[in-house]
Amino acid sequence: MKKTYTVDSTCNHMRVDRWIRNTIGKVPQSLIEKNLRSGKIKLNKKKIKSSHKINTNDKIDLFNLNFKEKIIQKKKRFEPTKEVLKSNEDQIIDNNDDFIVLNKNSGISVQGGTKSKKNLIDIFTKSKIFEGNKPFSVHRLDKETSGVFILAKKRESAQLLTSLFRLRKVHKTYLAICHGEFEKNSGEWNDDLIRYDGKKKIVENAKTFFKVIDKNSQASLIELRPITGRKHQLRKQLFAINQPIFGDTKYKLLNFNKGVNKNLMLHSYQIKFMIKDVKHTYTAMMPDYFKKLLKIKRLNFSNLK
Repeated sequence: MKKTYTVDSTCNHMRVDRWIRNTIGKVPQSLIEKNLRSGKIKLNKKKIKSSHKINTNDKIDLFNLNFKEKIIQKKKRFEPTKEVLKSNEDQIIDNNDDFIVLNKNSGISVQGGTKSKKNLIDIFTKSKIFEGNKPFSVHRLDKETSGVFILAKKRESAQLLTSLFRLRKVHKTYLAICHGEFEKNSGEWNDDLIRYDGKKKIVENAKTFFKVIDKNSQASLIELRPITGRKHQLRKQLFAINQPIFGDTKYKLLNFNKGVNKNLMLHSYQIKFMIKDVKHTYTAMMPDYFKKLLKIKRLNFSNLK
């Protein structure tokens, strides 16, 4: 018996083993590997490895798979209350026929996972804004990062926007409050960042332009323009120069003080792109907690464009 699935844009560039866990259930990695090796799971009629990245409209065939019921624990959707739904709808910056742009709150994931139940996809699935459609995520933003985020309303719009991000035709600007005083007022980081896929070590090039908005002996307000889109890129690069972001509990200094603040001081401030020769620019206001720390650290942002 064969069952065929078509990959939608919400899973674009996702590892196939992750797609299996998201779609089929909590299947052990060893079982996924075994079925991939035996050809019981194929992508576009070809055998692949678990680390293979899938793309929108790919066809995934599952042949005679009989996973035990106790293994299959399909992901339950987060059911937002009216209050949660309204509070997220209130964050919308723009709402058009193709997508919405919102100022994402810190502490909310884009998609649900084992550690994150509350997520934007499930919330806006219940919104009247997406009535007759479904929300598609077209880029990433860490759970603890606030700011500009786009959700597409149609598959075609999602494919177009995803392509723009992949081709680096979307220009992103972040703001970060970092420990210490920067020596240079502007510059470029071109680093090799390390991550692990299981036991496999992967080195990826990461490029970011930075500019200091204001600084003193305690802290710096930095404008960041990432060219590449590596996981935790900005957080890793700032940690590497010993000037991590305030509130970062993963990439932090040894003398990190948990009492300083509870939020990650990284904000997706602006996004720019063009569609059919029409320029789109979206700016997200800084959260109150972000402004509060700027005041405490005596950092000025009046010259911010």
